[in-house]
Amino acid sequence: MSGLPYLDAATLERLVPMGRAVTVLEEALRAGLDPEATPQRPVVDVPAGQLLLMPAATRRYAGVKAVSIAPANPERGLPRIQGTYLLFDGDTLTPLAAMDGIALTSLRTPAVSALAVRHLAEPGARRLVVFGSGPQAYGHVLALREVRPVKDVTVVGRDAGRAEALAARCRALGLTARALTNPANDPTTPAGRTSPSPTTSAQATEDGRSGPDEQVARPLTEGLAEALAQADLVACCTTARRPLFPGKLTRDGATVVAVGSHEPGARELDGDLVARATVVVEARAAALEEAGDVIIPMSRGTISSRHLAGNLADLITGQVIIGPGPRVFKSTGMAWEDLVVAAAAYEAWT
Repeated sequence: MSGLPYLDAATLERLVPMGRAVTVLEEALRAGLDPEATPQRPVVDVPAGQLLLMPAATRRYAGVKAVSIAPANPERGLPRIQGTYLLFDGDTLTPLAAMDGIALTSLRTPAVSALAVRHLAEPGARRLVVFGSGPQAYGHVLALREVRPVKDVTVVGRDAGRAEALAARCRALGLTARALTNPANDPTTPAGRTSPSPTTSAQATEDGRSGPDEQVARPLTEGLAEALAQADLVACCTTARRPLFPGKLTRDGATVVAVGSHEPGARELDGDLVARATVVVEARAAALEEAGDVIIPMSRGTISSRHLAGNLADLITGQVIIGPGPRVFKSTGMAWEDLVVAAAAYEAWT
């Protein structure tokens, strides 16, 4: 173990560019990898937050990612999410390499979204609205450009400075980009706060499993409402626990990806959007256990499990029938995705 190589963030980015990550994920699924066979990850609550353990294996490799989530860390100037990945030989289970777990997550999550978008979105999709201003938000801009001709980006964040900084990075890529802020993007907005704004988003109860679909009035700026109405792609990359925007604003044919939550009581999308949409998930078992975006509408009778059109393997093999409404891809993050990308990085390194 003393000589175990460590692949840091810069090395991972060099070894597996975003386009390559999308490709290896698709190749793995087409080769027969079954997302439904991935072990469910244990999530352990600890005083400072949560610990997650994400194991997966194929014939050639095995791996595990240990992740910590500490909600108070940003106030300390530390990352909210930290982690390490350990890759093993599949036959002997000999450790092969350790990797920056958060860099791996920052690569594979948008790559998975881009793979779904490649098979869900309209071919000419060029207008993107991205909620969030952190690494996942920027990663999704990069990833979606790999599969669709994105030209115009609207960044929506809680902090005006961070949103503008991300918009500036998008402009540096040659994109047209603007930054907007909106209180509905604030996961700490207290339930029940009202506003005279006529535009509202559905609020889940705190546990997401009971109670009526209350409407909590949250102001949506005219510019954001217009951007959403015109968007071809929407990427939700936030820590919000309640819907970010009214689903009725999403036009038919638009594609929405939601990656921000992995808890049954948290969601970024409202029931209206989910009910109208063709909904694809990474794996049905994982979604029904962790994805509040589908669990909450199911618990309220808005949809049933039959509303899920298929998993990611079904989508790329042409087994999903895309309806006339919006398209939604909901991901919670799965261990097989880490393993596929980590193996690609190791093989490129060796």
